[in-house]
Amino acid sequence: QVQLVESGGGLVQPGGSLRLSCAASGFTVDSYAIGWFRQPPGKEREGVSCIGTSDDSTYYTDSVRGRFTVSRDNAVNTVYLQMNSLKPEDTAVYYCATTMSTVPAPACIPSRFPSWGHGTQVTVSS
Repeated sequence: QVQLVESGGGLVQPGGSLRLSCAASGFTVDSYAIGWFRQPPGKEREGVSCIGTSDDSTYYTDSVRGRFTVSRDNAVNTVYLQMNSLKPEDTAVYYCATTMSTVPAPACIPSRFPSWGHGTQVTVSS
């Protein structure tokens, strides 16, 4: 049974950093693409960053490129999202999801990712 559990969210001041973790079970994180998505209050869910089945296959939405980094640790079956230089507009519930497919680099859009975690709240505020 595929399961994803996010952690690492919290309250941080603008300019601060957080590292989100997505612990996976029921599959290995290098088998399927993993995505990080977020849903700000009152807005639609959007793709933030995705990593394909190879470590050099990564995607970042324009608003986070250069500030966020996605990575994978196969030894602990976990995918991370390092978030630096956080801004108030990064405030959202962050979710990780997987395609459950061997397609190596799918589009980083929610409809391509059928299996989701429950999310973790990130609040950027002074």
